Amino acid sequence: MAKKSGDQKGALVGALATTAAVWVVRKVLTAGWTRATGKVPPTDPSDPKVGVLEVLGWAVVAGASIEATRLLAARATSRRARAAVDSAQS
Repeated sequence: MAKKSGDQKGALVGALATTAAVWVVRKVLTAGWTRATGKVPPTDPSDPKVGVLEVLGWAVVAGASIEATRLLAARATSRRARAAVDSAQS
């Protein structure tokens, strides 16, 4: 069964909102990491100049924060979409 046009628009809005939220969180994390450590976050885990603990620390902080942001953004857009559908039906 083909998706409805509203479903596709909702999915697009959700994807855009999630992408924007992740971008903002990544910028905030990068600024916070730089301020706290005095170094930019590691981008190449195979760089021998970067310590293993530093790479793992960044991976844990960035990974958990970005995934939490994705989850929260997806839930928020889904909740708003359901509310819009419910209000349109009544």
